[in-house]
Amino acid sequence: MRDRKARVADVHAVAQGLPHVTVWERDDGTDRPVYQIGAKSFVFFRTARPDAVDPETGEKYDDVIMIWTESEAEKLALVADESTPFFSTPHFDGHPSVLVRASRIGELGRQELTEIIQDAWLSRASNRRATTWLKEHRL
Repeated sequence: MRDRKARVADVHAVAQGLPHVTVWERDDGTDRPVYQIGAKSFVFFRTARPDAVDPETGEKYDDVIMIWTESEAEKLALVADESTPFFSTPHFDGHPSVLVRASRIGELGRQELTEIIQDAWLSRASNRRATTWLKEHRL
């Protein structure tokens, strides 16, 4: 069976479906939630910032999603893989996270996106919660 293209709604569904997740909503009226485990963010929808811009127009991207990674090495592997839409900016140098534009999320399959978000959750969860989740899912 072929995996369907990921959608932005999948980001929300997968993140919210993980245990012990809280959602922090911004007070600025935008729909840019921050998903957290134990008060640690693992996925968040960024506001437009000067570090992520269209190289042709200079316009700030307003649809960037930041996703934690297990390590800097994992981040670099995702960013280096030209078959994925992941990128980074100098602002995130040394930070274990990748960026992806919501407008390009469909370049990923839903299963791949699910695994990346689960890995983000695992990287931020307590050892006890991560171990319990892994055992429950036989991973």
